[in-house]
This record gives sequence, C-alpha cells and structure tokens, in this order.
Amino acid sequence: MSTIDRRTFLKLMGLSATACGTGLLSACNNSNGAMAGAETVKLADGFYDLPMKGNVRILHTTDVHGQLQPVYFREPNVNLGIGDAFGRPPHLVGNKLLQAMNLKPDTAESYAYTYLDFENAALKYGRMGGFPQIKTLLDRLRKQAGGRHNTITLDGGDLWQGSGTALWTRGVDMVEASNILGVDVMVGHWEFTYKENEVLSNVAMFKGDFIGQNVRVKESSLMDDNYLKMTETFDGRGLYDEDAGYAFQPYVIKEINGAKICIVGQAFPRTGNANPPEFFPDWSFGLREDDMIELVKAIRAEEKPDAVVLLSHNGMDVDIKMAERVPGLNAVFGGHTHDGIPEPIKVKNVEGHTCWVTNAGSNGKFVGVMDFDIKDGKLNGMHYRMLPVISDALPADKEMQAFINQMRGTVYDENIVESRLKEMFYNKSRVGKTFDEILGEKLAIADRLLYRRGNFMGTWDQILCNALREEYGADIAMSAGVRWGTTTLKGDWITMEDVMTQCALTYGETYVTEMTGHDLLNILEQVADNLFDPDPYLQSGGDMVRVGGMDYTINPSKPLYERITDARLDNGHLIEADAKYKVAGWAQVNRTPDGPLMWDVVRNYIVKNRGKDNVLKLAKINHPKLIGVANNPGIADYPGEMG
Repeated sequence: MSTIDRRTFLKLMGLSATACGTGLLSACNNSNGAMAGAETVKLADGFYDLPMKGNVRILHTTDVHGQLQPVYFREPNVNLGIGDAFGRPPHLVGNKLLQAMNLKPDTAESYAYTYLDFENAALKYGRMGGFPQIKTLLDRLRKQAGGRHNTITLDGGDLWQGSGTALWTRGVDMVEASNILGVDVMVGHWEFTYKENEVLSNVAMFKGDFIGQNVRVKESSLMDDNYLKMTETFDGRGLYDEDAGYAFQPYVIKEINGAKICIVGQAFPRTGNANPPEFFPDWSFGLREDDMIELVKAIRAEEKPDAVVLLSHNGMDVDIKMAERVPGLNAVFGGHTHDGIPEPIKVKNVEGHTCWVTNAGSNGKFVGVMDFDIKDGKLNGMHYRMLPVISDALPADKEMQAFINQMRGTVYDENIVESRLKEMFYNKSRVGKTFDEILGEKLAIADRLLYRRGNFMGTWDQILCNALREEYGADIAMSAGVRWGTTTLKGDWITMEDVMTQCALTYGETYVTEMTGHDLLNILEQVADNLFDPDPYLQSGGDMVRVGGMDYTINPSKPLYERITDARLDNGHLIEADAKYKVAGWAQVNRTPDGPLMWDVVRNYIVKNRGKDNVLKLAKINHPKLIGVANNPGIADYPGEMG
C-alpha cells in the first residue's frame, strides 16, 4: 500500500487494523458492502469489456462525496427542465430517460440510471460503487487500453467530502484513496470547505494535478505576507501564478500515446456564495466565461494540443451553455449536478464545431470512458460509454480494501475537529471508539425507502427536518437541498454511517430563529429561482430547500416571487406575512450558530422516536403541491399532489 504524508494522516492511524481480524464492516461481512474478492452478481457477458477505439482513453469519475464503500443511491423521479432545458437530458426521468438513451427496463442499466422499481432492483443487483470495486474496474479499462500510459483518469470534484471519515480526517482519507485509485487530474468544490491550510495540505499530498482556471487569489491577499508564507509552506501551492492571480494551475497538458491532450479546470463557480467564505478568505471563484474563451484560444495557438477538454464542476446545464459559447473544446467532463447520463450531449458551438458534454453521476456509481482516435495531429473520432459500477460484479482491489480497513480502524480522539466552534471540535461520547464502531451503530429500522435526491422533498430530508423541529420545538424546519446522501432500503437498519452521509460537512451547527411569514416565503422564492431560472448561468445546481412542518404550492415556470403560493403549517393554518414563526435549520453559510451538530441531532431523534420494534415511522412527508409540470418529462410517479 502506498503511503501518504505523515504530518497529518499517520497520527490519526492509532490502530493498525487488518482484514477480518478487526471485525470491520468492509471486506468481512456483506451488510454494508460487496464481499471482497467475490463476484456474485451475474451481468451480461462482456458487460465490462471495452476495447479501446483509438489511442487515448479518458476515464472519468465525479461527485463521489467521500463514499469509499459500496452504497445504495436512488436516482430522482423529479428533475425538471425549464426553458431550453425542457425535455433535454439530464431532465428526463424513469422510462423517458431509458427511451431517450435506448436502454431496456428491468436491467442493470435501468437500476443504475433510474428510480424505477428501485427496491426490487436493489435487492437483485446490490449496492453500487465502492473504491475497491472502482479501482478494479479502472484497472480493467486501463488494461483494455493497452496500459495505464494510454489513459488519463479525471475526477470532477466533490471527491474529498461527504462521509464521517472524510470529516474526521479533514479529507485526508479521500486524498490517499484518490492516490491509490490513480486519479491524474481533478477540480474542486466541497474540497474548498476545509480550512485553506488544510486544502493546500491535501493538494500537496495529492499525487495528481489539482487545477482550476476560475480560482483566483484576491488582490488583497497577494499583498498579504501571511498568505504568501502559507503558500511557501506548501511549496507554492495556492499561488500558481502571481501575475495572473491563479491559485492553482489553470490547465495541464498530458502526453498520451503520442498525442497532446489539454485538460482545463473549472471549479464550482458559486463556491464563494454557496459555502462559508471563512474557509477560503483569500480565494475568489466565478464562472469567468470570458477568461475561459481567451484561455482556450491561447492554448490552441501556443500549445497546439491535439484535443482540449474541460474538466468541470459547473453542473450539466451550465456545461451545455458553456460548450456552446466557448470555441475550441472537444469535450466536457462535468460534475456537480449528479447526472447519470449514459450518452453525451453533442453541442454545436458558436463556430459550428461539436463538443461532447458528459456527466458521470455521483457516489461512485459510474465510470465514464471516452476514447479519442488521434493520428498525425488530427482528431479522427470520439467514442463514449458510461459504465455502472455494480459492486458485487467486481472483485475488491486488495490494496484499496486494506487501506479502507486500516483507516476505519482509526481511533476517534481529542484531536478530531467536527465543528467551527472550538467547544464542539470533538464529541466526548465518541472518544476511544474506532471510526468503524461509531459508524456501525444501529439506530432504527427504516419503515420505507429513505432517499434524498430529487428537486423536492425526499424521505431522508423529512427525517432531517423532523429532527430539527423536535430539537428546537420549531414550527418549521429548513434543510438544504443538497444532492448527496445515500439511500437506505425499507426494512434495513439505519446506521450512524447513513446519517453521516446526509450531514457530514464542516459547518454542521444547527440553529433556531424567529422569522416572519414574508421573509420565510421570500427565502423559498429565492431558492426556487436558483433552481428554476431559465438561464443556466443563474442557477446553483442544487435542489429546492427542504421544508418540514409546512406545505406549499409551487409553479416552477413562473418568475421570481410568483412561484410559491398557499403555504400552510401542518395544522392547516395559512402562513401569514406579518406573523412570526419559529424556524430551525443548519449549515449556515454567513455565520456560525452555536447549536448542536446536525448529525447528533438526527441520531438522537431517530433513537428517541423508534418504536418497540425498533422501526422509525414517518407520519407525513411534506411534499409540495406542483403546478404546471404535468407534461414535463422530468417528473414521474410524484408522490405528492399535482395541479
């Protein structure tokens, strides 16, 4: 097993855990993952056989969100497209998506790409993803390409955040796993939600190239001796080009099998608005389309690459618009919106050339594979296929599995940092337990499928909102509509690991506040506009804020401040503009609340409210009523009311 920088990680590895002797979850019992070394699911012959068509192979993962072990993850049944995005992938769900992508129902592909018959399909095909299984698949695809030297492995970001272990190691567990996986180039988003020195330490430990043309050092920081000293500590990382203001490399050139491939990086443009700026006080973000146009033009003229690709965390709709407006791109490998789309969207740019836009889903469920046929400096052809990672159909890579086993044997101690508040850095009740012991705690049995993904309310979201309301005696709870968070099957135990996949971020403090009905509805309107503005450049790429204790009606096609109507408390009382309501929430961006951390609030709620049979029952799901979307191919089998 390869080693990482000892300054951060090895001090966490207080226990040297190996294989089955520790009783860890991963390789030795199949309750939370595929059996190591075993192939138990039978797929069609040649399912993972993909001989290279050309001479350069690009492998792509994105939005893993810290999930090192195989998971269940249900795709949405609501992914509405508004304006030009109406009916265009990724805004197709269920059978409409299968038809558009020429896929058959009741197959491994329909299980991977849609919500259809999810529970039965999950029982048949098992979990998906898992870094030991992804490593095995990547190695196969590299071998089929004639060797790793003929390939580049890209990751689109949101790789180093999203699990309990990523939080407790400040992303270091994922950096090492990324190195074992063989990631060559990546961009970031949630990677920036650790402290700046932690980000730079992680980038220094990462063996690939961390790039981003749209991440700049603020002018004030360029004059700050403290910032310059910090970058010197990490061999200049964080100040790639002082004159241009680049914090990181804007692009990288890779020589592959005699061809020059340029990869341009694009971090999430709205990081500075969507996440606490206190984590990155010296950096600014942004779409920077004009800079992208000029950069690609200069690369084409000066570097003379055979192909230029964009590694992006824009979100798929933004990528499609950018591909139209930025000449010189051959392909976009996108992330952020978690769209599992098996075929690329072929976009005509302003000069009439075609750019292929792809997105490789989330949570380790997929590997995108694009082959380039390049001869004599000419790109003659491109071939793309996205492969679902069916965990039980792939043996676990032994090196990766050993690393995960060892890492999960780390003992939680007083050096852990869970919160922005010093008094909540670590939880005394967890001290002395291994990561695996903490995460393996069984809390309750799910009374239904618990999922999170979709434009509106999910059943996991309801648990989060219920927990907040109970903690604070609140009328209403609001929870961010993030797209990560794994799925729990009906009848399965909800574990602390499941809770952490929903909540594990570096600003998980909770709060309660008093809010007028007018202000509450304005917040809902503004979030809806971020999701449903017809211009992709004005969208944030998330889903609608989840609201517990309140029902409302929404028409996504209306303009700002006209979408939300008929908002009522659970007791039927209409939300009044001048009335005041007690509202609970978490993950505040612009300030640090002093309430308990979200995962502890949720854990306590689940344990307290489970029945004598250990089943957690949800009395109501606050699905909003939807208007004007009945004919939209981005919605199917909606469990709430539609008008």
